Amino acid sequence: MSSIYNSFFVIVSILSLLAFSSNAQLFPTFYARTCPNLQTIVRSTMRQAIAREARLGASILRLFFHDCFVQGCDASILLDDTATFTGEKSALPNRNSARGFEVIDTIKTNVEAACIATVSCADILALASRDGVVLLGGPSWAVPLGRRDARTASLSAANIQIPGPSSNLVTQITMFGAAGLSARDLIALSGARTIGQAQCQFFRTRIYNETNIDPNFAATRRANCPVSGGNTNLAPLDTVTPTRLDNNYYTDLVNQRGLLHSDQVLFNGGSQNDLVRTYSGNSSAFFRDFAAAMVKMGNISPLTGTNGEIRRNCRLLN
Repeated sequence: MSSIYNSFFVIVSILSLLAFSSNAQLFPTFYARTCPNLQTIVRSTMRQAIAREARLGASILRLFFHDCFVQGCDASILLDDTATFTGEKSALPNRNSARGFEVIDTIKTNVEAACIATVSCADILALASRDGVVLLGGPSWAVPLGRRDARTASLSAANIQIPGPSSNLVTQITMFGAAGLSARDLIALSGARTIGQAQCQFFRTRIYNETNIDPNFAATRRANCPVSGGNTNLAPLDTVTPTRLDNNYYTDLVNQRGLLHSDQVLFNGGSQNDLVRTYSGNSSAFFRDFAAAMVKMGNISPLTGTNGEIRRNCRLLN
């Protein structure tokens, strides 16, 4: 298995270098001299966090996705609201669901102890996302580094630029396209949901009202998601291996066991059926495309050079 992951790493490293042609300021060895132990510190802290709660790998990955889709990958999602500043944590896609902030705080503390005022929170979030994937059985890739942290955030952008659980396929393709990502990137990155969970309030309509759903699956989910009440009750988005990043999410879609409306529309007689079916039967193809899409997403509008800042506390502006 390790040889498979190593070959993925080599392939995606090459893809990463190609991606740098459009953003040459980001590169994996950015901190080689200024913070040589950075990646070891991040991986060690993530390993401890996931040992306590495997779900944190999915939570950190979701933070990275929600961060990059608003203003680019600039750690704006990590900023707390203050009396004079409104951030993105209270936006509808994040309110009462975004989590894992304490893990990023711990990594930042550990990194600051080794390399003071050197590594951005944006880069820490990118590395932590990759390490969470690896620790939960997914592929590895070379993370481009050199991002700086935003001094601003956008509640309004967070409310309109992140696809929601009821989004249809056209909406998702359009929103990914606005971020510079292709339909193939959408399908590959959606595979991250294989380690995620969703609240009852976001899948209730699907399990009670939609017809393109396996009846036994719907009945199982209804047991923990009543017609009314239990809004925050959780269910896994992968019915087989919910704490391992693999291709079972796509197998569920083919079998009409997508938990969210936004899941099942990826395989519902539309333009992406063939790709979903490919990933459901070929984990190597999924891993390759997922890793490449993560590199591409991580390159969305980063702050570099003298733009932004290196926050000492990821929750607060310097």
